[in-house]
Amino acid sequence: MPPRLLPPLLLSALLAACQGTPFAPPGPPLEDPLASAPPVAHGLDAAGLATLLTAELAGQRGDYRRATEGYLSAAERYGDPALVERAALAARFSEDTALLEEAARRWQERAPEAEGPQRLLASLALQRGDWEGALAARLALSAQGGQGDLAGFAELAIEEDAYLPPLRERLRGFLDELPAGHPRHHDAALATALLEAASGERLAAEARLARLAEARPDDPALWLIRAQLALEAHDGTAARRAARRGLSLAPDDSRFTLALAQAELQLGNVAAAEAQTETLLAYHDEHQELRLALARLYLEHDAPAPARRLLLPLIDADDTPPVTYLLLGGIAAADGEVDNALLYYRQVPPGDAFLAARLQAVRLLDEAGRFDEARALLAEERRRHPGQSSQLTSLEVELLDERGQSSEADALLERILAGTPGDAELRYLRAMRAYQAGDVATLEADLREVLRRDPDNALALNALGYTYADENRRLDEALELIERAHALEPDNPAVLDSLGWVHYRLGDPDTALPYLERAYAGMPDQEVAAHLIEVLWALGRHDEARARLAEALERFATRPLIDDLLRRQPSLLDRDTP
Repeated sequence: MPPRLLPPLLLSALLAACQGTPFAPPGPPLEDPLASAPPVAHGLDAAGLATLLTAELAGQRGDYRRATEGYLSAAERYGDPALVERAALAARFSEDTALLEEAARRWQERAPEAEGPQRLLASLALQRGDWEGALAARLALSAQGGQGDLAGFAELAIEEDAYLPPLRERLRGFLDELPAGHPRHHDAALATALLEAASGERLAAEARLARLAEARPDDPALWLIRAQLALEAHDGTAARRAARRGLSLAPDDSRFTLALAQAELQLGNVAAAEAQTETLLAYHDEHQELRLALARLYLEHDAPAPARRLLLPLIDADDTPPVTYLLLGGIAAADGEVDNALLYYRQVPPGDAFLAARLQAVRLLDEAGRFDEARALLAEERRRHPGQSSQLTSLEVELLDERGQSSEADALLERILAGTPGDAELRYLRAMRAYQAGDVATLEADLREVLRRDPDNALALNALGYTYADENRRLDEALELIERAHALEPDNPAVLDSLGWVHYRLGDPDTALPYLERAYAGMPDQEVAAHLIEVLWALGRHDEARARLAEALERFATRPLIDDLLRRQPSLLDRDTP
C-alpha cells in the first residue's frame, strides 16, 4: 500500500533511536548483506524516507516552499493523495500562489472526487480575478454533490461587477445537463436566476424563481432573492410580501428585517422602516457598522432626519468611525449648513475617508462661491497634516484644473516640489501631467529622479517602461524596467499589462498573451482590452479577438484605445475576414 506520513513525534523518535544506537567496535569491513537484494517496491525505502523527513523538518522550520516540494516529490514517487494534500497545506503558508495552485491541481489529479482541491482551485481563481475559472471549479464540485454555493458565487460576482453573460450561460448549460432531482439543482437554479436578473433578463429570472417556489416554497433563500429582486425593480409591495414570507420561515435572519425596512422606505413608510431598523439594532447590540449602513440606506431614500438620528450617537464614542463625520457633513451640506458641514469634514482623521472629506469640503466652498477659502482650507490642512501633504496638493491641482487654471496648478506643484524635492508622489504627478501635455522629456526626467532616490519604486518603473513600450522605442530598456516592476509587484494588473505589451512590441505575441489575459482578469478596463484584442488578432485567433471586442463595445461607453485599434485594424469589424 502507499506509505502514510509519519507523525512528527514518531519521526523524532526514529531519529533519536538512530542517534542512540551504539556502534560496533572497529573491525574489518563487512560485506553488504543487501547488495544482491531486489529494490524496494513497496513502502518507504531510504530515499523516500529521506524525502519525507526533509519535507517534514522544512515545514517545522517554516520553509514551506521546500516542504511543499518535498511532499510533491514523495507524492509523485508513491502516488498517495494524502501526500499531495499535505503539500497543499504547506503551500498555503508559503504565500506563493503559483506553488499553491500546482499543489491543488496535483491533489485534484490524485483525488478527483475530493472536495478540498476543487474548493482551493475555485478560491485561487477568484483571487486572480478569473471568474469563469472559479465558476468551473464550483460547478465541478456541485456536480459531485458537494457544496459549490453557486448562489453565493453569483451574489459575489454581481457585487464585484464581474462580466456576467459568460457566467450566466455557463450556469444555464450546467442546469440543462443536471437532473431535476440532483441535490444541487436548486442552488444552481437560484444562481442562474440571480445572474439573469442582474444582466437584464428579469422576466426569465422571475419565471425561474416562480417555478422554484412551487417546488420548494419553504426555502428562505428563495424568498430572500425574491425580495432583493423586487427591491431592485422598485416594487416595494412585492418586496415587502417576499420579506414577510421569508421572515416567517427564518425569524432570526436579520436580512429579511433589513429587506422589510427597505421595502417600507420604497413605499414611503419611514416610520415603519424605523421600527424595523430599531429591531435590527436591538438584535445586533448597537453594532456600529450596521448603524452606518442603515444611515446610508435612509440617505439613499432622501430621509436625512432618521439618518442623523442613527449617526449622532456614534460621535460620542471613543472609536467613532471616520465615515460618521463624512455622512454628517453631507447631511449638513444638504441642509445648507456650510460651516457646520466643514466642521464635520475636518474632524475626519488621516485614513481611508480623509481625502474624501477634504474633497467634499473644498467642493462645498467652491459651489458657495468661496474658492479662495477652499484653497486656504487646503493650505491649512497641509500644515495640520504634513503626512497628507502630497494628497492634499494633488487635490488642489485637480481643483485648479477643473476651473481651467492649469498654469496655476503647475505653479503650485512646482512650489511644493521645490520645498520637498524627494516627494515621489508629486514628482510622479508632474511626470504624468507632462506626458499629457506631450512633454516626454520632463516625464523621463521626473521618473528617473524618482528611481534615483528609490530604485524599487514599482510605479515609476512601470510608468517609464510602459511609456517606452507604447511609443515603440528603447524596447530592451522598457522590458528591463517592467520586469523589475513585475518582480516587485507580480500580481499588479497594470504591470502585467505593461509586460504583455512590451513583449508584443518586441515581436513576441505568444509570450505577451498570458500576461494580458491575467491583466484583463484583474483590471478589465478599455486599455487592457485593446491590448488583448490586438494580440489575439496578431496571433490569428480572430474569433476570440472579435468576441473580446464585442464584450468591450458593450461594456465601455468611452473607449479611445479600442476606437484607435479599430481605425488601425478595420477588419476586426469585417465578419467576412477569416
